[in-house]
Amino acid sequence: MNKTIIAAATTCLLTLSSGAMAAVSSTVNLASDYTFNGVSQTGNEPALQASLDYAADSGFYAGTWASNVDFGTGEDTNIEWDVYAGQYFQLNDKFGLDTGIAYYTYHGDSASDTYNYPEAYAKFGYSTSMGDSEVNFWYSWDYFGLDVSHYIAMVAHTVEVAPGHNIKVSFDRSTSADENKWAWDGKDAYNHYRVEYMTSWQGFDFNLAAENTDMDIDSADARVVFSVSRTFSF
Repeated sequence: MNKTIIAAATTCLLTLSSGAMAAVSSTVNLASDYTFNGVSQTGNEPALQASLDYAADSGFYAGTWASNVDFGTGEDTNIEWDVYAGQYFQLNDKFGLDTGIAYYTYHGDSASDTYNYPEAYAKFGYSTSMGDSEVNFWYSWDYFGLDVSHYIAMVAHTVEVAPGHNIKVSFDRSTSADENKWAWDGKDAYNHYRVEYMTSWQGFDFNLAAENTDMDIDSADARVVFSVSRTFSF
């Protein structure tokens, strides 16, 4: 359930507007926890994640991403493996639009594939001298294979506090269209807050984040998540 497509991570973040990029790349990420909008997908334990991505100068991209998971519900699902494809549009020197579709699959248990689900997304970016702002939306019409619509809306802003050092603040809300089919802590929606510090050194990318939700469950309480990743171009 990687919402930054790689989160993340867990992420297919395109930077075509700033110059040409390699046609094929791979990112390996080690995180102290794999959180989906503030909810741990690994039982509050570490995660090893990897992606393989193709990006064209036209803005088209496609890729795949995988991570270990642990839902802790007495079943053996242990792998999430996603595929995605989309198109990035640089609308002008300040505005960008990223649209696409992802498909999330789960493995390790005989019932894991019943969790599989599709999701469409649209991400709007705005860059100024004061930083980069985002307004992002995700929608699934069969969330977690339960035939229920699910929505996520996010706003975020990133500022460079020093050369090579960035702070990102984000807020998102996840909503189920039918809480009888899917509920978050007994409710149809919850809020998630996150502040993260990002930097790079010697080819490695580092992320240190503090996050919390308004749910009262162990897998979604206040936490600090650290990750280190490296991207390889082919």
